[in-house]
Amino acid sequence: MKRILIVEDEVAIREFEVINLNRVGYTTVEAGSGEEALDIYDNDSEGFDIALLDISMPGMDGFTLCKELRRRSQSLGIIMLTARTQEMDKISGLMLGADDYITKPFSPTELLARVDSLYRRVEMHNNAAAPARSDEIRLGDFTLDLRRRTLMKKDKNIELTQVEFQIMEYFFTNPDTALDRTDILNKVWGSSYYCEEKIVDVNIRRLRMKVEDEPSNPTHLVTVWGMGYKWNTAG
Repeated sequence: MKRILIVEDEVAIREFEVINLNRVGYTTVEAGSGEEALDIYDNDSEGFDIALLDISMPGMDGFTLCKELRRRSQSLGIIMLTARTQEMDKISGLMLGADDYITKPFSPTELLARVDSLYRRVEMHNNAAAPARSDEIRLGDFTLDLRRRTLMKKDKNIELTQVEFQIMEYFFTNPDTALDRTDILNKVWGSSYYCEEKIVDVNIRRLRMKVEDEPSNPTHLVTVWGMGYKWNTAG
């Protein structure tokens, strides 16, 4: 069952999201505040595939809620709702673990496109079949397990969101190869998915904080100026 936790303090917007998601087969659970949402999430027995979070809420805001939900689950899909002028809100939400954002005002078509795209990635992450090729890719100190969808650095497990894993899988299957932002965007988010390329840059920053000894001076996940990024096996 496709379950979405909708967190929005404005009743009219929340009803708009619920109506449009219900009519295409999603099961929605509503919360009017961050505190209520966290209580619902912690006491729910069925689990959620996606959480749709408004940023500007009284009490616990969307940023804090995103951080708490991501701490509880790396596989949960998280979409933040931001105002069109709040550029830093988009970046802040992604850095805290959100997978995507939707800018207000938005149409039913955009809402469903973003939710469907994220749901497909979450479903693939949670129900991954064993790949035909070798289950593991080893590059230096790192081991990417394609069956379990995990990343190890020596003996340490590095927790990745489903988006982060897909990015790492793309790098590990193309080591020492420069991949431009558009390639990464199309591979991970899909060629039919419209999104600004900065979502790639923010996810790379987040990954560097997890895989690099010195994130500000990366040796593995390096920038290829004027193009994009590559995984440096000699790092």
